[in-house]
Amino acid sequence: MSVPGFPEFVWLWYRQQGASTPRLHLRIADWLAERWRRGERELLLMAFRSAGKSTILGLFAAWLLGRDPDRRILVLAADQALAVKMVRNVKAIVEQHAFLAALRPERARQWASDRFTVARPSELRDPSVLGQGATGNITGCRADVVIGDDVEVPNTADTGEKRAELRRRLAELDYVLTPGGVQLYAGTPHTYYTIYAREPRPEVGEHEPFLAGFARLEIPLLDEEGRSAWPERYPPEQIAAMRRRSGPNKFASQMQLQPVNVAESRLDPDRLVPYEAELAYQEGNQQAVLSLMGRRLVSASCWWDPAYGAPTGGDSSVIAAVFVDDAGRYHLHRIAYLTHDPARAAEVDEATQLCRQAAAFARDLYLPSIALETNGVGRFLPGLLRRELARMGVPCAVTEIASRRPKATRILEAFDAPLAAGVLYAHASVRDTPFVREMREWRPEASGQRDDGLDAVAGALASEPVRLPRHPPVGRRSWPGHGGAVHGRFSV
Repeated sequence: MSVPGFPEFVWLWYRQQGASTPRLHLRIADWLAERWRRGERELLLMAFRSAGKSTILGLFAAWLLGRDPDRRILVLAADQALAVKMVRNVKAIVEQHAFLAALRPERARQWASDRFTVARPSELRDPSVLGQGATGNITGCRADVVIGDDVEVPNTADTGEKRAELRRRLAELDYVLTPGGVQLYAGTPHTYYTIYAREPRPEVGEHEPFLAGFARLEIPLLDEEGRSAWPERYPPEQIAAMRRRSGPNKFASQMQLQPVNVAESRLDPDRLVPYEAELAYQEGNQQAVLSLMGRRLVSASCWWDPAYGAPTGGDSSVIAAVFVDDAGRYHLHRIAYLTHDPARAAEVDEATQLCRQAAAFARDLYLPSIALETNGVGRFLPGLLRRELARMGVPCAVTEIASRRPKATRILEAFDAPLAAGVLYAHASVRDTPFVREMREWRPEASGQRDDGLDAVAGALASEPVRLPRHPPVGRRSWPGHGGAVHGRFSV
């Protein structure tokens, strides 16, 4: 008995179970069948939580085996238990579906919970279906089809390190798939930096989306006109209750497929007002004017939260500059993550390298003062920084600050008011640094998170602004004609 097309295969399975086939599942089945017919082999199915994605994937895996019993399928899930659950689902379909009787072996040599082998003409080393956790060992496996069923969940994606590890593991599938093999992912986004994103995230080093080139089907719970994708199961009153219980971020992520921070971060970088203009410095009639976007700047704050600045890791050494214009708007014009070069340590020590970069930062932005946090390594730097500022001819004061309040409190108090009022602007260069990622992922109660950039900007926002001088500094060397681009490293 030949196996029918996939939509018919799905319909017959539901009929066997004494149930009607949800139109949503037929829609997904039609899409998978069409992609398969066209020979498309990289597929992404995004559907709202509890849409029955795993049910359809299990039927699809069983259908593929019915079409070719020699096919080998690797099921990946966030952990081994979820992978085993999917394998059991596929095995149950093989055991019961009316069109798959030929797959049931007379003697089950391999018929376990995490793997099984159907009756097939070829003698192959790998089982017909194998389940593995996304972080499990797949070295040595060979598969014609890889199904990634909810590989991204909070346990695999709630920190930058976990996301990097997940991407590394999934990249190994290139060595598992046979030529012309199929990759099919299904899931919902659990982070703004989801593997399912349509657009790359430059702030984490992405130049293209992780699943670039994959054919996509996205089914949010509510369409653009607010209609439910599965009205029989999710009527309007149930959706409204779900939205109230879950909160806006979780509903947007899990039900509407929008990549957001499910943890509902207090600091939303999308509330920063972007701009690309550079500083304009003018002198005339013994008057000095620093302006931005046609508005005069009246004060500036610069905060340096120093650290060792090792290029290989550890705490970041971050310096940030915030300007206030005559309309009371705050402009986060630059933030720099300073690092030293170990290869030059014999020539210029690490602390001096960092101080020279901070001095160049002040020079290029016409800063009248730098507030230097003297907790930790900072207590050794004020003298060195003053020396380098003098060496470069930069008329900039150094203020020593000892922070005693909890970091989370400082960050919240500094950001809450300007973000809420919509008066915190950020230069385009800021989005090319880790700062935006820190904002998006930061949670007040969490420990061990990356927040050095947040701490530096909070310091600049909260510190007493220094009025910009109305007269050109006396005895300074010539200043550059404009602020120019300031990046993570400065020439020393």
